[in-house]
Amino acid sequence: MPLRTEEMTLNMGPHHPSTHGVLRFILASDGEVVHSCKPDVGYLHRSIEKIGEKMTYLGFMPYTDRVDYVCAMNANWGYALAVEKLAGIAVPRRAEFIRVIVGELNRISSHLVALGTMAMDLGAITPFPWALRERERVNDLLEEICGARLTYNYVWIGGVAFDVPAGWLEKARSFVDSFERMIPEFDRLITGNKIFHERLVGVGVIDRETALGYGISGPNLRASGVAWDIRRDIPYGIYPELEFDVPVGACEAGALGDCYCRFRVRVREMEESVKIVRQCIDRFPHEELEFRTKLRRVKPPIGSVYVASEAPRGELGFLILSNGTEYAERMRIRTGSFTAMSVLEKIAPGLMVADLVAVIASLDVVAPEIDR
Repeated sequence: MPLRTEEMTLNMGPHHPSTHGVLRFILASDGEVVHSCKPDVGYLHRSIEKIGEKMTYLGFMPYTDRVDYVCAMNANWGYALAVEKLAGIAVPRRAEFIRVIVGELNRISSHLVALGTMAMDLGAITPFPWALRERERVNDLLEEICGARLTYNYVWIGGVAFDVPAGWLEKARSFVDSFERMIPEFDRLITGNKIFHERLVGVGVIDRETALGYGISGPNLRASGVAWDIRRDIPYGIYPELEFDVPVGACEAGALGDCYCRFRVRVREMEESVKIVRQCIDRFPHEELEFRTKLRRVKPPIGSVYVASEAPRGELGFLILSNGTEYAERMRIRTGSFTAMSVLEKIAPGLMVADLVAVIASLDVVAPEIDR
């Protein structure tokens, strides 16, 4: 009799250790070869957009920490930008510098988690504690400035919650100086590793057209060769005053837009964040003491606004529809992880199951950004 095989339907998640959160993927495979991959999301849905319509504008700020708990500073900041534009609220210049510093420090810590867990997913255990060691130093800085290490509630509408403590800027400078020397060490540890290369190079290619068609953003988009960064192209805060490069995928080892490109772009982005933080510390407006516009309540005029910011996982945008009260009529949150999940259905067919783990890790998705 001729050999007869049939397709298997497999569950990957929602508690698989390599799914980076409460995610589920429905795989159709022939042995180890994936024929299709359908993301099944919603296991972490908390109705956060509806909560944004039931809380006042000021009261909703702590909830934005939960949009992406790995980079809560950037989530706070994105929401604040939208409300400030809608209500015409000015932000003191001192606060603008502080926002960029804490935002870029949080970008570094977020990428460290992404790169460390990516290596661990592929079987390399050592890089993860190395990455966590540096991330803990960032957490120490952020804890000193606001008292929290994960969900900060620090960037507020109209500025920031607290001024920088005495000596904090020099501590931040000391960190970025030492971290800049650590990045080549991390490179030597993992980037040139033969097994690491074989697991990533040429795997999970997202070409330029596919990335644009699926609305991919952030490092995943730039790894596909699209030089788009909201901090530079639709600038906000004091980013127009700062000098930094936008890392783009460069086909260093395999195909443009593969898992290795996405890894390298994030490494290079941490180097750029170091440059940005250092510039902010050098130019910090010590003579200006105001760090927050005092607000008793926020009551924007009737209208709508959409403001996008560059979070570590891509475009983080808030759409707010105002009815003239202290409560939003409608709130919608656009995140980078949601669009990154959608592209898996296109690029998964033909991959091995183990390759799919590498692809998910390289996309750096976080479950709260998907289920809103």
